[in-house]
Amino acid sequence: MTPLTYFRAADRADALARIESGARLLGGGTNLVDLLRQNVEQASELVDVSRLGGAISETDSGGLLIDASVRNAALAADPRVRRHYPVLARALLAGASAQIRNMATVGGNILQRTRCPYFYDVDGARCNKRQPGAGCDALDGFNRYHAILGASDQCVATHPSDMCVALAMLDAVVHLAGPGGDRSVPLTDFHVLPDATPDVETVLKPGELITAVELPPPSAATTNADYRKVRDRSSYAFALISVAGGLALADGRVTQVRIALGGLAARPWRATRAEAALVGAAPTPDACLAAIREELAGARPLSGNGFKIDLVERTTVAVLTALAGAHP
Repeated sequence: MTPLTYFRAADRADALARIESGARLLGGGTNLVDLLRQNVEQASELVDVSRLGGAISETDSGGLLIDASVRNAALAADPRVRRHYPVLARALLAGASAQIRNMATVGGNILQRTRCPYFYDVDGARCNKRQPGAGCDALDGFNRYHAILGASDQCVATHPSDMCVALAMLDAVVHLAGPGGDRSVPLTDFHVLPDATPDVETVLKPGELITAVELPPPSAATTNADYRKVRDRSSYAFALISVAGGLALADGRVTQVRIALGGLAARPWRATRAEAALVGAAPTPDACLAAIREELAGARPLSGNGFKIDLVERTTVAVLTALAGAHP
């Protein structure tokens, strides 16, 4: 049995001080506790930050500032989120059971780690993310759920968050605090691709913590938006692929489009090439298909997940054409 000390942070300064002394952050515990129980991660001290803040407030610019300790269930139910950022509410509701949403926090959701089975198999599998230099058994193993974009010969794991796919589509910004002061990072830049260091998953610096997530003011493409998740079973399963899309039209042509993809890479994948291809075009099925194919031109499927290319193509076309039909 590993001795474990638990602290509840009194405020942000207390949390930062305890992190500097080596403590690990605990939000809702829906991921970290599992990792500790299965010996994937180790910790001797936990500092509970789940009761710091908890507010969802409007910014001066008309967006929303969401404290890192806000529970996923509260965020999904917030009337402002449901009205102006429906893609975020739908992604959260697709993400887990009601019990988990009641516990999981926004900050913890962003920091959750991959569900690659080799990452969790401490005694039987090689994993460069868990043990740098060990190798990656997923490359030639069971890789149905693994990456086709942005992977490397060191790691092909995917990021599991539904919420983060929606945040990437919404141009969310992550606010951080640490020994060097406060700073902000776009959500699309927060998670890093594996390259030669798959154990480095985010741009967090030592001693830093997530304090909040900021959403920009809503636009036509954030209110006319949807999230669609494709999985092996209808509930409580991680995505094979997912699509967050938003669309605005004028005179039958695309004026704004936002597309983010999940289940394809080690971070939520913002489909900027597809977006650029669609602006100014009529959102026909053929145009949407051509755009997403341009995004996927560099995909590198593995032995067990080549189907993801066709799946993400069809799902993206379905989401965008449905949004075009629903456009006021």
